[in-house]
Amino acid sequence: MPTLEVSHFNIVLSLLGGWLSLFGLVSYLVKESLYISEALISLLAGAAFSPYAANLIDPLEYAGSRINLTSATLNFTRLVLGIQLVIAGIQLPSRYLVKEWRSLALLLGPIMTLMWVTTSSIIWFMIPRLPFLHALAIGACVTPTDPVLSSVIVKGGFADLNISKDLQKIVIAESGLNDGLGYPFLFFALYLIKYTGVGAETESGGAAHAIGLFLGETCGYVVLLSIVYGAIVGWVAKRLLRFCDDRGFIDHEYSMVFAIPLSLFILGTCGLIGSDDILACFVAGNVFTWDDCLLQPTIDTLLNVAIFMWYGVACPWNLFWENDTISFFNLIVLGALILLLRRLPYIFAFRSLLPQTRTRKDAAFMGFFGPIGCSAMFYLYITMEFVNGLKVGDGQEFREDVKFLRQDVRVVVWFLMICSVVVHGLCIPLGNLSLHLRRAASGNLQLGLQNYRTGASLLSSEGERQPILGRRL
Repeated sequence: MPTLEVSHFNIVLSLLGGWLSLFGLVSYLVKESLYISEALISLLAGAAFSPYAANLIDPLEYAGSRINLTSATLNFTRLVLGIQLVIAGIQLPSRYLVKEWRSLALLLGPIMTLMWVTTSSIIWFMIPRLPFLHALAIGACVTPTDPVLSSVIVKGGFADLNISKDLQKIVIAESGLNDGLGYPFLFFALYLIKYTGVGAETESGGAAHAIGLFLGETCGYVVLLSIVYGAIVGWVAKRLLRFCDDRGFIDHEYSMVFAIPLSLFILGTCGLIGSDDILACFVAGNVFTWDDCLLQPTIDTLLNVAIFMWYGVACPWNLFWENDTISFFNLIVLGALILLLRRLPYIFAFRSLLPQTRTRKDAAFMGFFGPIGCSAMFYLYITMEFVNGLKVGDGQEFREDVKFLRQDVRVVVWFLMICSVVVHGLCIPLGNLSLHLRRAASGNLQLGLQNYRTGASLLSSEGERQPILGRRL
């Protein structure tokens, strides 16, 4: 006799497939008419399915342990970021990173550094017991602008009508590069915490050893190696694809999705050697398109919907009001301050040096729409893995100085990501709605004035005394 197989896998497949199908049916209405981002809709759907709402999906029960859940979220995030960044690199014009090196150097150098320091300072100010080094680590997680959310913002009908092509390109390029370049900011703080913190071993070498590891391991091995490796893989892949295409070895359908297996290969091999797979994916994608190869995969849209739905399910919603780090009201204030001060003032300050932001409108857009998303989740779990190694004794207890760091970074980064998705996801539709309301109100006012003038003119032509409609009451 047939029986119901109510397993976690079947439930997840049913809800995910059903949601993707329903969203696909109204995707044009939601994205091109209402201008609501797919990330926001999917995040809310995931929250509705989570244990804190309908309890249809319990990620912790499905994963089996907190460690497995952390690993699943990190690897899912890596997958989405890798595919998105290869596609982003391919979609940029030929040799774009070389042509716009001045603007990118400004965005990735002084502006990104100021974003990091400002974000860390706000976090440190809002959480009084937090050491400044810990604030630097948490701030580094949310400093990079997210390439997934950035691509959502600069695509579609609204972007085509309101955002210049040059601005769209620089936003994509910056988000792709600074996402991978978040490593130096993060590990500068983490190495100092490890080797100069209260619980650091006296023979560890202190700050000098930490700076040495930062320059050699992070900047040299992780970052520079990933750039070189990504460029080599992208160039070789381009040459192989061109060689096989010229000889008819590859069919058209596979050539259109070649970016997907390329991104998977880079993610896997960089993961094996311990390099920056995210940065390598973006560099490979841009090198791959130097001969203007046109690849247009669509799986990235499905991944965007799926990853933010997973974030809605996996988010520790209860920690926002049940934690030892910061009150919920202070979290709201923290989110508002960071969204306003993390990026906007510096884009305005340097806008005369950025050809893409010469107007105030362009500077305001680029300054405000610096979203926090998948990249923050990536660095969050990298930080938590690093902190897991800072234990004493038999490896069961954390060092006294990092006892609360895991909770601090988890609460703050998760909340800022949610805050960014909601605020940036609603800004365009709310702004568009207010514009329509102002136009409607202005139209009604003009219609009323026109009727008034018409009525007054008729009364005057009939020889009657003018009505005293204009007198003060």
